Amino acid sequence: MNTSFDFEKPVADLQLQIEKVKQVAEKTKLDMTATIQELETKLELTKAEVYSNLSGWHQVQISRHPERPYTLQYIEMICDDFIEMHGDRTVKDDKAIVGGFGTLNGQTVMFIGHQKGLNTKMRQYRNFGMANPEGYRKALRLMKLAEKFNKPVVTLIDTPGAYPGLEAEERGQGEAIARNLLEMSVLQVPILCFVVGEGASGGALGIGIGDRVYMLEHTWYSVISPESCSSILWRSWDFKEKAADCLKLTAEDMYKNKLIDGIITEPLGGAHHDPAAMAETIKAKIIADLKKLRKLNIDQLVTERIEKFCAMGVVTE
Repeated sequence: MNTSFDFEKPVADLQLQIEKVKQVAEKTKLDMTATIQELETKLELTKAEVYSNLSGWHQVQISRHPERPYTLQYIEMICDDFIEMHGDRTVKDDKAIVGGFGTLNGQTVMFIGHQKGLNTKMRQYRNFGMANPEGYRKALRLMKLAEKFNKPVVTLIDTPGAYPGLEAEERGQGEAIARNLLEMSVLQVPILCFVVGEGASGGALGIGIGDRVYMLEHTWYSVISPESCSSILWRSWDFKEKAADCLKLTAEDMYKNKLIDGIITEPLGGAHHDPAAMAETIKAKIIADLKKLRKLNIDQLVTERIEKFCAMGVVTE
């Protein structure tokens, strides 16, 4: 693991220790198997302890890990083949949202998701996963295409928010997201949504209305990021950890509040420790859920979707 956070220091220290012992063993030709095994056992126990006591802010940090898999990586590992589609047919092709038809287990699925990029250059190209209105309009175009050919939709959510620039507002950012919420609520094909990283505000909701909405274990989903919340309430980013706890943004919090349908367990330490295993888990969930949802008639599917979201929150007249 090249990158580690402060709370992962005990784990990183033990990994370094194991590496040093292995180097000594190789250099001196001494049998240090027992020492290595002892340290590896201690490492597993330490990992279990560290990752079972994570705060909201720790979960936010893991969700932003630079080595964490992104949408196109997941699609590549999940699908037998994938054809990416581009453009909203009005303005341009927004690189922050990707989508297209892919096949898995013999069936065709429309995949749509945020894409952040693997390095600084790619992140700039992808606008750090922050979509403009044309990104959400591209997503809607692809959803309607899936509906036309009766193909299910799978969305992978990972964004720090919709792009907040002046030009995005001029082109109707709010309207584009609101339109997606309306259209997704009545789309006549099954929709599965997975929060695979950050799920911030309307930027996440714009592709987040589905028959089943899941969060990976070390992700977050909230109306605002902890940093932004801290800057509004305390005029400083220094209270971001407190804000993260107050926002109740973890997968566990969201599930307790009945805002998502389930939590998908990640490999110990996060999805970046074993991307292939994580992709396989998501793939199995997609196949199992589509099998169940395909049995429902369209009216029942849409009605249950609408009722699920209408039951969230409290309305007082």
